[in-house]
Amino acid sequence: MILFMVGFFSDVKAQKNSSEVFSFVLGSWEMQTPKGKNVEQWSKSADKILKGKSYRINAKGDSVLTETLQIRTIGKDIFYCSTVANQNEGKEVCFKLISTKNQIYIFENKDHDFPQRIVYQNLGKTEMLAWIDGKLNGKSRKSEFRYKRQ
Repeated sequence: MILFMVGFFSDVKAQKNSSEVFSFVLGSWEMQTPKGKNVEQWSKSADKILKGKSYRINAKGDSVLTETLQIRTIGKDIFYCSTVANQNEGKEVCFKLISTKNQIYIFENKDHDFPQRIVYQNLGKTEMLAWIDGKLNGKSRKSEFRYKRQ
């Protein structure tokens, strides 16, 4: 019963202070790839919404914005919202926070084609693991993004 209450109040606290709970994402993160690197940059706006940008930088140093991101409270819930270049007719897609256990934050949108889940794991001051997963054409898929702080 005590563990249930601790979990319940942790979730309530997360819902009230999304910009504080997710402050570990603030700053600039990069992940090396065979073709260059992926970068995520996060900041907190005056209205306490966490805003991010994700882009790719190729071996020549050219960058392309791939998506804009937000972590924000809508009503009583926290959402991870993404606008991906050349997808969803330019419309934002939001994923509801469903779990905040062990520094792993799971956002879910069962109605989205792929992914259905976006997950961030706080690995400390210098590392962060993110992944997307779900089903695409009936097959399970998962892509991981292991970031290091710039």
